Amino acid sequence: MKIGFIGLGLMGGPMAANLVKAGFALGVFDLRKTSLQGATWSEQPAKEVDIVFTSLPGPPEVEAVSKQILKDAKPGTVWLDLSTNSPEVVRRLHSQCKAGGIQMLDAPVSGGPTGAASGKLAIWVGGEREAYERCLPVLKAIGDQPFYVGPIGAGSVAKLVHNASTYTVQAALAETFTLGVKAGVEPLALFQAIRHGASGRARTFDRLAERFLRGTYEPAGFALKLAHKDVSLALELAKSLGVPMKAGEHALAELSEAMRRGWGERDSRASMVLQEERAGVSVRVPPEKLKEIT
Repeated sequence: MKIGFIGLGLMGGPMAANLVKAGFALGVFDLRKTSLQGATWSEQPAKEVDIVFTSLPGPPEVEAVSKQILKDAKPGTVWLDLSTNSPEVVRRLHSQCKAGGIQMLDAPVSGGPTGAASGKLAIWVGGEREAYERCLPVLKAIGDQPFYVGPIGAGSVAKLVHNASTYTVQAALAETFTLGVKAGVEPLALFQAIRHGASGRARTFDRLAERFLRGTYEPAGFALKLAHKDVSLALELAKSLGVPMKAGEHALAELSEAMRRGWGERDSRASMVLQEERAGVSVRVPPEKLKEIT
């Protein structure tokens, strides 16, 4: 199997190196000519290959490279874009590829340069399932957690949701930690207290399955009225210390609206229903499907 690889940056370089280690014949290209032991430099890395990878900074770079791929790739070639990309751009390029007999998969990765070097990467893939299955042995040489998400663009959506979730939580943690430290608690002790609490012992994203994905909020695991009381007290403390709490204020506003709806005795996660109403979408997974989560 012949593979082309475009983009040998902090992520692309280690991923390409792992393909070489796995024994694949690799032709590589980057704007900065660099050597990769075991790979061949190619000015046309998409020409006469079975698979071509791109690992680029963003949508403009992917669109620029797409012109050469569409020109050089033979029918039947699979293009896997490892970049964090726009779903709209991915779907448009997918249509162009399809017209030329090329199969495109969006396959953004998560794990950073360290994960790229060690092969400990999540890879979220969108596109034709048959093409994904065919490329799976190659993907496993890059990352240990390849996962088929759905139709073209689904991989990019999953990556954007993942990163938006991560940095939204990070912003909230910045607020709560500055509050705790300014209130006199040593940072490491604060971290350990949070880590050993109920929210810390169960991973945040895993807990979504308990209530939100099921859409069940009775009986309450932790009543919404108690969550409202606790966040209110935290914001009172923050105000007394002069600690800004934008994310905290938003959380309290959601809990307050849920209280006005008469949901005080329901589980605290019932306030998440408010966002479903605004977005006009229901986030629900049948219980039997949730049992499949490992």
